[in-house]
Amino acid sequence: MKHSILSKNILLLLISGFFYFASPMLVTPLITGFSESLGAGAAFMGMVGGMMNLCSLFCRPTVGSFIDRVSKYRLSMAGLLLMTAACAGYLFSASPLMVLFFRIVNGAGFALCSSSMSTWVSLLLPPDRIGSGMGIYGMMNALAMAVAPSIGVVLYQTLGYRVSFVIAAVFTALAMVLIQFVTDRGEPVPRPVSSEAGERGNKVTDSPKRLTLVEPKVLPIALIIMLFAIPYCATQSFIVRYTETRSLAVTVSLFFPIYAAALLLLRLTMRNLFDRLRFPVFFAGSSVCAFLAILLLALMQSNLPMCAAAVLMAGGYGIMSSVCQSRAIVVAGREHAGLGNSTYYIGLDLGMTLGPVLGGLLYGSVDVRLFYPLLLLCVPAAVLVFFLNRRTLS
Repeated sequence: MKHSILSKNILLLLISGFFYFASPMLVTPLITGFSESLGAGAAFMGMVGGMMNLCSLFCRPTVGSFIDRVSKYRLSMAGLLLMTAACAGYLFSASPLMVLFFRIVNGAGFALCSSSMSTWVSLLLPPDRIGSGMGIYGMMNALAMAVAPSIGVVLYQTLGYRVSFVIAAVFTALAMVLIQFVTDRGEPVPRPVSSEAGERGNKVTDSPKRLTLVEPKVLPIALIIMLFAIPYCATQSFIVRYTETRSLAVTVSLFFPIYAAALLLLRLTMRNLFDRLRFPVFFAGSSVCAFLAILLLALMQSNLPMCAAAVLMAGGYGIMSSVCQSRAIVVAGREHAGLGNSTYYIGLDLGMTLGPVLGGLLYGSVDVRLFYPLLLLCVPAAVLVFFLNRRTLS
């Protein structure tokens, strides 16, 4: 089974990955409006909107500490059960406080599911195909990110909030059904014994009783993906207000569909390169793409530069998210793949949390024309992190 990049087990996990990721993506554009309909004020709406990612961020170190010691099937099931319970909770919520509580439940489930399922996939892949395999897995997540928000908005507009939450629960339930048919349950990889560690010149530091929250070797990768994610997530939250405030004659609704289409195309056409090219090559190309994307957003006056920025953003943040994840798994080693993966997600969660926060601070405190020039500083910061850790990352 493990000799094929698209074995039955991996295909089942790819489809499950689409459904579990589509569930929160469907809910995200609706949840703040739903909490407002229950009486939430503006500040509380913002708290509801960001609570899932914030909870997920705080859960990651705990998840990472035991993910390599437990069956990935059991962890994925636990995460999917929590996510399904959260969607059911939204359905029956009668107050904003109840919605906030179930956002916390959703965040805990998402942290469990995202870390364990992606680690599960990586363990089923041949070691020399981790890059391309995780690229395909990331493509399924990107597809869910592209289509699920639109499904949610259409369902809300035609049938209301609560029916949308039912469909989100159906998505996680489908993922639960699919993983029942995966024959390899992702049991823990045996750890090196003392003699093996001695041969490598390392001490045995991973006894079963030791609690390890992050993989130190993956921290530079986590910092890099955080710095790439901040401008993208700030754009996700503020591009509409940015274009309105500057009175730009652009069709802003085109940005994210073009980004998603470009990302899917790039990941399909480059899938074999993920295993052939080294990390510095991808980092250099994605850094240039991210820099140009943010620069175009700062200078745009029409649809053409905005659309070009969307394509370049896919080549920047979109490609680096896959490359960083696969590199994190390789750097951590297969016996620590879960901890490495969890550390990567800590960086991603930080970027997804800090992007809207920093975007809000910039939008409210500086001239709007400086919004993107200041976000542009994230790219040289990522380059600095790379050069300080180039031996590990190369």
